[in-house]
Amino acid sequence: MRIFIADDSPALMESLKTILSEIEGLEIVGKAGNSVEAIKGVNSLKPDVVILDIRLGEGNGILALENIKKMKDPPLVVMFTNFPYLQYRKRCKDAGADYFFYKAIEFKELINLIKKLSKTGY
Repeated sequence: MRIFIADDSPALMESLKTILSEIEGLEIVGKAGNSVEAIKGVNSLKPDVVILDIRLGEGNGILALENIKKMKDPPLVVMFTNFPYLQYRKRCKDAGADYFFYKAIEFKELINLIKKLSKTGY
């Protein structure tokens, strides 16, 4: 399973990359720190799953989500954010997000989801 990570925190991206690289059958194919890089990277690298933050430079994660979901054969998109508010959950769901996790308390749930997707072929 191929994963792309888009987050404005280089430290978080490295943590995710380190943890996820230990999962068998999983490959981190790219990462981006802003929405423009995220859209371009996902479009060119064609990952199976995108982990996407709402707060991104040069736009935002919801804009990136909308663009990603308009692509031919779009990947699964997992929103992973510090903005767990209902209005953001709704906007992300309406834009096509497949999953939504709150960074502060659902890090383990994100990792468990990725493990499950990797085993089941999502």
